[in-house]
Amino acid sequence: MSQAPAEAEAPKKSKTKLIVIIAAAVMLVGGGAAAFFLTRGDDKKAGEAHAEKVEPKHPSLYVPLDPPFVVNFESGRAKFLQVAVQLMTREPEFVEFLKGHDPAIRNDLLLLFGAQTVDELSTREGKEHLREQALAAVRKLIADEGEKSEKLENLYFTSFVMQ
Repeated sequence: MSQAPAEAEAPKKSKTKLIVIIAAAVMLVGGGAAAFFLTRGDDKKAGEAHAEKVEPKHPSLYVPLDPPFVVNFESGRAKFLQVAVQLMTREPEFVEFLKGHDPAIRNDLLLLFGAQTVDELSTREGKEHLREQALAAVRKLIADEGEKSEKLENLYFTSFVMQ
């Protein structure tokens, strides 16, 4: 009979341990879930506050410089270059500024395009470098006229032909 009470205590202890372990696991999972949902609301509020500070961009506005530019090469395989250019801004009032300065912009770009060689423009890198130079030239003209040059966001070649 002395063995019977010892055997009865062993299952009782293991059941108690199991209940304690299950209770601890439930508390951990429940606490983690509660923390997740509580902090999620804070993140959402922080995101909303950030969204309020960032102003949405205006749509892109393009100003074509028509007609396309045509310049002669001094020598080489190609005889001339024809480039169609568009200026990009997001400010509607700046479009009128660009149109009003079209003759000066065209002059500076014609001089820039005419100074190129066929070899310089035969690669993608050469064309991209010319596009960057053209953007810088137009931005300089804008700044010289007392406007903010960053209003001109970009300059694109919409056609590029060498013959």
